[in-house]
Amino acid sequence: MNRLADKVLALVLAVVAAACLAQVYPLIDILAGRGLAGLDVAMLRPAAYSAAALACFIGALLFLAGQLPGRPVHAAGVPLFGRDAELEPAGRPRLRQTFLVLPVVVLLALLGDGFGSWRPHEGGEHVASAPPMESVPKPESPAPVARTPPLPPALPPEQAATPPAAANPPALPVQPAPPVAEPAVPPASTAPMPPEVTVIPPPTVAPLPPSPPAAPTQPDGHRDAVVWLAVAPDGRSIMSASTDHTIKLWDMGGKHLMRNLGVHKDMARTALYMPDGVSALTAGDNGEIVQRKLADGAVLHVFQSGQNGGVNKLAISPDGRRAVSGHDTGNVIIWDFVNGSVLHVLTGHDWSISAVAVSPDGKQALSGSIDGTLKLWDIDSGKQLRSWHGHEQGTYGAVFTADGHHLITGSGDLTIKVWDVDSGREVKRFEGHEGTVYALVLSADGKRLLSGSLDGTARLWDMASGNQIAMFDSQTGPIYAVAFAADGTVLTGGSDRTIRDWPAAGGDGVVLFGGAPG
Repeated sequence: MNRLADKVLALVLAVVAAACLAQVYPLIDILAGRGLAGLDVAMLRPAAYSAAALACFIGALLFLAGQLPGRPVHAAGVPLFGRDAELEPAGRPRLRQTFLVLPVVVLLALLGDGFGSWRPHEGGEHVASAPPMESVPKPESPAPVARTPPLPPALPPEQAATPPAAANPPALPVQPAPPVAEPAVPPASTAPMPPEVTVIPPPTVAPLPPSPPAAPTQPDGHRDAVVWLAVAPDGRSIMSASTDHTIKLWDMGGKHLMRNLGVHKDMARTALYMPDGVSALTAGDNGEIVQRKLADGAVLHVFQSGQNGGVNKLAISPDGRRAVSGHDTGNVIIWDFVNGSVLHVLTGHDWSISAVAVSPDGKQALSGSIDGTLKLWDIDSGKQLRSWHGHEQGTYGAVFTADGHHLITGSGDLTIKVWDVDSGREVKRFEGHEGTVYALVLSADGKRLLSGSLDGTARLWDMASGNQIAMFDSQTGPIYAVAFAADGTVLTGGSDRTIRDWPAAGGDGVVLFGGAPG
């Protein structure tokens, strides 16, 4: 029976604790609304309710655990009679009495607080006793209210530098009230003068920086990023490859699209003119290398990379007898175009290939991977000649110099490095890009280097001094492809789907071929 009473008392204390907590939450909202300035006596009630809830909760646990027995009881598992019979002590009678009185006191406090004059009002504020209506003087007329004028609309960029003269108007003068004739009977009180009207001038809002003008578009342009550009040996046309899967052939003189040369099943990565002047070699992520006729795009031969994966980069030997392809599996394939076969499949890279180049004599090939490793290969034998860690991040552009004794690589570590082929030693470094150097090309005379970067710029470098000659800022996103036009101007392609032409001395470029609308 003693245990049943303890459980009942534990339940009562738990209910009272819950009632206290129910009073705490709305009071916390009031405290949050008033801040530190609202810490008056009434605001101490959350602390009192919290303490009462905690005490009731502790008492409930003690009663439930049998720690406050009302009278001596037999210990569990001990005989009721005989020499071994024992009784548990009565526990803590004063503490038990305290917890018996506690719920009564708390309930009385809750009832008193609920019907008190300082109970919470709707909205969480305490309501003070209102004075009688007779004691509130009635104003003669409502006082004018100063209104804040709405914010002005954002200025267009061309007007942002010179705001209109009315942007900060002077305060309006206040007209004095006209004199009023005295009435026969003086009024009980003199009406107060209306307060001075204050006009708040509108704030000055800084406009957003002007957006670059939208590039012109053309219906037959690329629908996605331009990732490769190649100029024909005669300079009359250029080829572009895009992640929209297409290869396009453009007329430089007429500045129009000659034809869609082909479509890959996946992203197109590379488009190169063959030395024969009548065909092109294109490759993409689907792992196919396709030889096509320039005249009409007819397919002459398809080279399948099989399990070696997609073709990231492609280079052709100057005589057109060999091609080197780099794949996303890390393998490098040397193709024999004379027999239409695979000459070598070269392994050794641990990561995807991101750059390949063939030496001017067609005897050596360079491959670079996304871990910064560079490897030099003998094309005829397939033997690895050298391997070294050239960059701290991936190598994304590679080109041999005309003498074949040096090669140049760009990287995600923001550097361009010149290497001695015979020793593998770095002999020069170009720095200035603020993003990955993604593409490199040498001028025909070998005196200038053109680089394209994910920082949105192309830069022209002097090979002898290593100094930057000019910078071409697209202001529209990464540049993935660069080339020299026949007249020496700079061509770029990038994420904005356009092909631009820039003066070699620097300055603004023009859109040579626009991307497709939308």
